[in-house]
Amino acid sequence: MADRSVHYEAALEGLLRERGIAYVAVDEAKRALHVQGNLKSFDFVVYSQNGPNLLVDVKGRQCRTNSSRRSFQTWAEQSDVEDLIQWQKVFGDGFVGVLLYVYWIDPPIAPEEGMFLFRDRWYWMFGVGIDDYRSAMRTRSAKWKTVSLRAGDFRQLARPIDQWL
Repeated sequence: MADRSVHYEAALEGLLRERGIAYVAVDEAKRALHVQGNLKSFDFVVYSQNGPNLLVDVKGRQCRTNSSRRSFQTWAEQSDVEDLIQWQKVFGDGFVGVLLYVYWIDPPIAPEEGMFLFRDRWYWMFGVGIDDYRSAMRTRSAKWKTVSLRAGDFRQLARPIDQWL
């Protein structure tokens, strides 16, 4: 089961259910250990109707006018990237790792592709394929072992959730 206390994951699960898209929420406590070591789990396996199946790692971010951060943050831990690449290899052909940025946003004047209302909150969801992310990522903090994408790279590589499903 997804961690329903994390509203970003709950919002994705709500979208998938509403659209009738098959998925499996990955239970961190029951994950399989990989031969190469203990890999951090991703959040969902999503069975796409339009392309490869998705190994989704949700990255919840707040992007609201009353927030101290009003930009689309694109950071991730370096280990998240490396582990999702390994999971992509484990699952093999027909599966692609995706970092899914789920932004909690202010209500839009007019909803755009990728926006979704869930439990009285608006979200905007963009996915970046893990191979593309890895190719374009830059170190954000060596101390915290985080990486991110430049704004232009994110605009070029990210696709609204609807295009992934």
